[in-house]
Formats: sequence, structure tokens, C-alpha cells
Amino acid sequence: MTDHERFINYLRFEKRSSEHTVIAYENDLKQYADYLGIQYQLIDLTQSSHFIIRSWIVSLMEAGLDPRSVNRKITTLRTFYRFLVKTGRLERTPMIKVMAPKTKKKLPEYVDEPRMQKLFVLEAEQEAGFENLRNLLIMDFFYRTGVRLSELIGLKVSDVNLYNLTITVLGKRNKIRQIPITNNFRQILTEYLAERQKFMLEHCTDHPYFFVENKGNQMYPGFVYRLVKNSISRVSTGEKRSPHVLRHSFATAMLNHGADINAIKELLGHSSLAATQVYTHNSIEKLKEIYKQAFPKA
Repeated sequence: MTDHERFINYLRFEKRSSEHTVIAYENDLKQYADYLGIQYQLIDLTQSSHFIIRSWIVSLMEAGLDPRSVNRKITTLRTFYRFLVKTGRLERTPMIKVMAPKTKKKLPEYVDEPRMQKLFVLEAEQEAGFENLRNLLIMDFFYRTGVRLSELIGLKVSDVNLYNLTITVLGKRNKIRQIPITNNFRQILTEYLAERQKFMLEHCTDHPYFFVENKGNQMYPGFVYRLVKNSISRVSTGEKRSPHVLRHSFATAMLNHGADINAIKELLGHSSLAATQVYTHNSIEKLKEIYKQAFPKA
């Protein structure tokens, strides 16, 4: 087994990284290995030096790759070479003298509350039926809970406790958290579950997953991406229209209504408060706008 393969197994089985992360790291390493072979005729990644790694970074920047993407690739190499040191394949990492390019801090894109309310009104006007009910619930679920795409897809019927008004979510690195729900949302979920049961019987299928696609199988990422993009496009011209935008919208709305940032951190399943604090910038921008409109001397 190669160092590359051992590293991927380490990510998947020991660190329990998400499949999305594993694929990204695997692609980054393959890209670097290709560069190493073409430019330096090396096939062993342990023979890399900080000079070679720097030259790869320069080539990526010259090719016009966004600094954020470059930094992610640097993170991949840092993690990979740290793993090689940990397992005794290297005495020290060649990444010590490698500096990451500076990036501009970008505020998370979100859909504001008036637009979200307009969106739900438009979605509710769709024809009755299981598929439209499910589509509306997916949008509502993202906005009410702030869950990630993978968490929504992996949600099981047994994870939704309508008696205790909680939803149990399996997050990154298999961390479990509970998200409270309202009585109003319980009624919506109850209606969906009743329709889901009829739909599953009609399609002669059965499985534990809460959200199902049009044939009754477990929901998949591409389906949800298309649904969210089409729905958000009805009320927003923002550049990003992904499920993560709804996660940002949830966090921003919570903060704007006075929720404690530590509570938002727990609801989102962030491991660090620093990841949650980015949403305070959105609120500050809103405060500046209000101040300029309301204060006479602004």
C-alpha cells in the first residue's frame, strides 16, 4: 500500500472525515503527484522539498487559481506530511518553510428574512402532492435547523422525535447533536411523514431515511442542489444559491434576533467558536446600514 493510500485510509477510518473532504484531499494529492512527476521526474512524495512545494504553489497562482483553493491544497499537503512524520516515514515535514498566500475575508452569502418569507409563500403556491410538499419541507428544514447537506440526506425517520420536539443530527466526524423544533414545525413534519408513508407504499419500497427522491429512494446531493438553486433563484440574484447559503441564512437570522453566539455554535455543530463568529460580521454590516438610515448626522 502506498503512502497516498494509507493517508486516505487514515482520513476515512481514523479521522472519520466526510467523504467530500476525503475526495478533495485525494484529488489535491493526485494533482501534486502529477506535478512532481512531470516537472521533477519524481514518483515518491517523500522526496519533496519546500522548494518543490513552493514551485507548485507558484504554478497554481500563475494559472489563476483562487488563493482560497490554493490554501486548501496547502492544507492537504500539511496534513499529508504530518501524517508521514507521525507514522515514521519522514523525520520532519517539508512544509515548515511553506507560507500560504493571503486571502481576503469573504462574508458568508445568505438570503435575508423578507426574501426567505417571500420564497416560502411562492413555494406554498405550488400544486398539492407529495413531491411539492417534500420540496417545500427541504427548504424549510434547512432554514429552520441550519443543517448541512450531508446531515439532511443522512437523516432517518427515527432521528425525528416529535414527542420531545428534537431532531438528532449526525454531523462531521460522527459528532451527534440535537436541534430543538417548535410545535408549529412538528405539525409540518407530522403531515410530511403521513404523506411519506403513503408514497413509500405506492412505490413498494421501504428504508429508514427521512427524505426520499421521486422514486422513493434515499435523497442524493445533486437532487437537493438543483432544488435549492431553483428555489433561491426565485427571490435572489446572489452568486451562490446552494444548501450552505440556507445554513448561513439560518445563522444570520438567529443572530439578528438576539441568539447567543455560543448557542448558534452548538446548533450548527461547529467545533470552534471562530467558525461561528464570521456571522457577526453580517450583523455588523446590517447595523451599519440601519445606523446610516436612522441617525441624522450619519
